[in-house]
Amino acid sequence: MKYFINKELKTGFEESISKVKDSLMNQGFGVITEVMMHEKLKEKLNVDYNKYVILGACNPALAYEALKQEVNIGTMLPCNVIVREKEENVMEVVAIDPVPTMDVVENDELKKIAIKVKEKLELALSEL
Repeated sequence: MKYFINKELKTGFEESISKVKDSLMNQGFGVITEVMMHEKLKEKLNVDYNKYVILGACNPALAYEALKQEVNIGTMLPCNVIVREKEENVMEVVAIDPVPTMDVVENDELKKIAIKVKEKLELALSEL
């Protein structure tokens, strides 16, 4: 089962991050965390890795609805969206597909919320 939604961009790393943040914001998401994995890998392991950022995206209204359905759902929040450099000026944007993730919770109302989140993430990526 595919657990992500993705799209390729022909832009630089920083420009791609900016576009992704704007597109997420248009769908009601805020970016509440940002981890530059390539920098952390260099710092902690002294290894070189292609540019790679993990953005923690949260739609507050949908997160609140999810929390009302399942108090411990915060273990699966926020939605991770990555921007990774495939090659110079070619980036892949990858967002989690929350539907298969939420299937493990076995809550029909939560699944409906996950479908809404997926639709918004798909719209955000389609705007890029």
